[in-house]
Amino acid sequence: MAAWGGSVLEPGWLLSPAGRPYLDSIFPKNQRRVFGLLERPALPPNLAVPTVTYKLFLSGKSGVGKTALVATLAGTPVPPIHHETLGIEATTVYWPAKLRASGRPVIFQLQFWDCGDGALKKFEHLLPACKEEADAVLFLFSFTDRSSFEELPAQMSRVVGPDEENLVRVVVGTKFDLSPQADVTEGDVTAFEETWGLPVLRAGSGLGARGGREGLARVAPLLDALVERLWRRDQIAAGVAPGGEGSPPA
Repeated sequence: MAAWGGSVLEPGWLLSPAGRPYLDSIFPKNQRRVFGLLERPALPPNLAVPTVTYKLFLSGKSGVGKTALVATLAGTPVPPIHHETLGIEATTVYWPAKLRASGRPVIFQLQFWDCGDGALKKFEHLLPACKEEADAVLFLFSFTDRSSFEELPAQMSRVVGPDEENLVRVVVGTKFDLSPQADVTEGDVTAFEETWGLPVLRAGSGLGARGGREGLARVAPLLDALVERLWRRDQIAAGVAPGGEGSPPA
């Protein structure tokens, strides 16, 4: 996999003893909490930290696993049968992390916007709505669907215009654990990363399906990678070295 560069987050901090109070705020009583639009993690006043909000739009052909990925990251049940998402579904995921340079925890509020591919093609206003004030676009392909991988370049060009360089592009390959059925090889992925300069993140078909904190540990690397890429963008925009002491954006 192409390198992301030196990590600006402390790896594994949330699952360490120091991160336990923050973990408990999103995972009380060994049960992942699902947050409503106006809800947020509750912490004691002495542990209050800044909250940084990002909007992420998921793009990909029907069936690649957009809805399943969001459910996995949010800790909700993954739909057992594929159904085309009829409109826009927004899901909020809170993810505490610790910045290595400052040693300060930050809570990232990730707003995932999932819209069915059929609805996007039918209603022209949906794509602009999904991209409005978005910080990143997640381009999904399935390791079991080669056509979804081959369509990535055209998909990225169609969704992100030349004047939208502020949008962070993230490529995620789903169903990575179904290797016997894989239509996309590691060589294909390496060639793509070298051509486009975009690391490919991997998500299994049942990622996070297990209950308890074991499931959380399995999604942690992907959530860390997402918030780290977004944080780097903000630090560069603010003229601060990505690993520096910049303040969280308002």
